[in-house]
Amino acid sequence: MVATAGAAGDRPRDGVRPGLAQLTARHGLLVGADYNPEQWPRETWPEDARLMREAGLNLATVGVFSWAELEPTPDARRWGWLDEVVDLLHAEGVAVDLATPTASPPPWLGLRWPETLAVDPDGVRMSHGSRNHFCPSSPVYRERSLALVADLVERYADHPAVQLWHVGNEFGQVCHCDLCGAAFARWLEDRYGDLDTLNAAWGTAFWSQRLAGWDEVLPPRRAPYLGNPTRDLDFRRFASDALLALYREQRDLITARVPATPVTTNFMGFFPLADYRRWAPEVDVVADDSYPDPEDPASPAETALTHDLMRSLGGGRGWMLLEQASGAVSWREHNVAKSAARMRRDSLQAVAHGADGSCWFQWRASRAGSERFHAALVPHAGPDTAAHRAVRAHGAELARLRGVAGAPTRADVALLFDWDSWWAAEAPALPSARLRPLDQLRAWHRPLWERGVAVDVRGSGDDLTGYRLVLAPSAFLLDDDARDRLVRYVASGGTLVLGPFSAVVDASAHVRTGPFPVGLTEVLGVAGEEWLPLADADPVALAGEVAGPTGLWAERLHAADAEVLGRFAGGPVDGGPAVLRHGHGAGRAWYVGTVPAPEVLDDLAGRWLADAGVDGALTGLSDDPLPPGVEVTRRGDHWFLLNHTDHDVRLGLTAPVRDLLTTTHHTHHLDLRAGDVVVLDKE
Repeated sequence: MVATAGAAGDRPRDGVRPGLAQLTARHGLLVGADYNPEQWPRETWPEDARLMREAGLNLATVGVFSWAELEPTPDARRWGWLDEVVDLLHAEGVAVDLATPTASPPPWLGLRWPETLAVDPDGVRMSHGSRNHFCPSSPVYRERSLALVADLVERYADHPAVQLWHVGNEFGQVCHCDLCGAAFARWLEDRYGDLDTLNAAWGTAFWSQRLAGWDEVLPPRRAPYLGNPTRDLDFRRFASDALLALYREQRDLITARVPATPVTTNFMGFFPLADYRRWAPEVDVVADDSYPDPEDPASPAETALTHDLMRSLGGGRGWMLLEQASGAVSWREHNVAKSAARMRRDSLQAVAHGADGSCWFQWRASRAGSERFHAALVPHAGPDTAAHRAVRAHGAELARLRGVAGAPTRADVALLFDWDSWWAAEAPALPSARLRPLDQLRAWHRPLWERGVAVDVRGSGDDLTGYRLVLAPSAFLLDDDARDRLVRYVASGGTLVLGPFSAVVDASAHVRTGPFPVGLTEVLGVAGEEWLPLADADPVALAGEVAGPTGLWAERLHAADAEVLGRFAGGPVDGGPAVLRHGHGAGRAWYVGTVPAPEVLDDLAGRWLADAGVDGALTGLSDDPLPPGVEVTRRGDHWFLLNHTDHDVRLGLTAPVRDLLTTTHHTHHLDLRAGDVVVLDKE
């Protein structure tokens, strides 16, 4: 094995962690794939390394599921195959994102120590034979995984190929065993301090649930009827934190030995089992796995929203797309394949939204196992195929975008999204299970995306200074500090828009009493007294300056001194206010007490943007309206235009531009072919 001391770069100074910038300074945009050489005979490895270089790959994620290969029996170590693979990749100029293989323990761990296997909510202990089959609270699992990670780090810390470390894989395990029950009790004691405070927070006077000792704390399990909503919310917080603790302890082993090499793990978009807002500060590189459905016409907009989330979580540190499919996945009921054009467009869409790396799962298609029909950069038919030739062509054009790496995205609009509010708003026994936070978030984001307006996805606890417009489509849970922060934001000159059923509960998921949204009525100039889910047969619309279809939800509101722009027409509050605007301090606040149809939301979005003085990314490039189905973003001085339609479009230009992908020059207009992407700089 080749090893060179200090190959990872200079040590960080002043406690500043390394990040993606040090990798892009060497390689430009990162282009890579998951590589599982243990699934292939060793004579395949040199060909793989050579083909990676020829395809423009400069990064390979290695070792994600290799625990059984590295430790075939307890305490054995088998490094030779990994030594050879890392050396081969290095010789071809491909950097290694070396994974700790702890996501999938070998069978011997669960057979010798059954307590390392997770338990489901019915109390059934699950078995090995798949992946991610461990209990996060098991001391044995943690001891065995850390021992292997320590040896892995020591062996490869100074190898010049290893330029990124990857902890675990897609953390998302939840376990309901007694070990997790005890860990949950400790987490609660840290959070609340004593049982009286815990009982008050959980409202245990309801249904005689008062806890008399910490040993009475159990994880949520199957029960005759509904569980305690605050307990369930806290367990979701705990489960995310328990996984984060696993990540941290492995990360700390790595950074103690190689402090100058960045560490990451892969997120999964709007994933319900981990609060990535708490995770993001703990990773050096925010990295995401994205698998949009090519058959879903809404997927380009929804993918853009997810990419905006990742860029926002990175806080300017850069992010990367760590997994995507080059063709069909293998886990949907009907796995429609991406075209080569769609593969290219999906990859460039991530770059358009701030990614400095575009990587795929996986390099070579598996012959065996449950993912044998998942697309790969080298398909089963081999490299002499149309699919692989498209990969090589795209790798070459990504290399031409080296100057884009690190270029910032400026957003004047923030969409608010909090994991614990999402969790609380999808608990049982709410007025409606149909008022889903992600549906609201996507619906409000869509008209901004269609206008080319850059959006950051921020938490209610974040600093919102500098944003001209803050949209909160679903803020069911708002703690006191976040609520007060929104009040100050409006008073200082910001424009806030609050969606229905917001500021309903506090941090313990207890209903706030009084006219709603409690604590925000003065800012909004509105006082609510009743939430009214609408019957499917109710013919309800909006009338007034804001008019059109609405449904699902209404609220009985009183306009104290707010301007009423839309009123309910029909339904239980016929004639009552539905959409209101109010000046407060130096700013404005809007309240939308219903779920408007898309065309009404589109109208509202235009009004909100005009109120806040926000323009789309096309400004400065063209005076034409953005054609439907064409996406535009701006990174620094670069414009990305993506045609998600099946027809060509023409756009007038206000200045000459050059396409970085083709070096084509455009003067008076731009012809954008169906499904094409251009990256433009002004001449």
